[in-house]
Amino acid sequence: MSAIARLSLTPCGRSVLQRLSQPSVAAVRSLQTTPATRDIDSAAKFIGAGAATVGVAGSGAGIGSVFGSLIIGYARNPSLKQQLFSYAILGFALSEAMGLFCLMMAFLLLFAF
Repeated sequence: MSAIARLSLTPCGRSVLQRLSQPSVAAVRSLQTTPATRDIDSAAKFIGAGAATVGVAGSGAGIGSVFGSLIIGYARNPSLKQQLFSYAILGFALSEAMGLFCLMMAFLLLFAF
């Protein structure tokens, strides 16, 4: 005789089998997927926006590097002051533009999608 058949003959075994045949609460809850999908989508938006704002910190580091190099260039050759300053402003503008693009992507991820 198989183990399940012997289990079904005892009163205790019948109650165990009846409990196993009823759907559990976890199985019923797993069918409700719409709120969980919205939660996952909003979490993905927040994670993406946070990852996009990391570029703003890189922009700050780039600006610091540009003006640090400008000071070193002034110290080495003061006669090139005007040319070095124009290159520094160009480097500042490009670095700041990349930071603003990163911030723009973060806002697009949060509010447009």
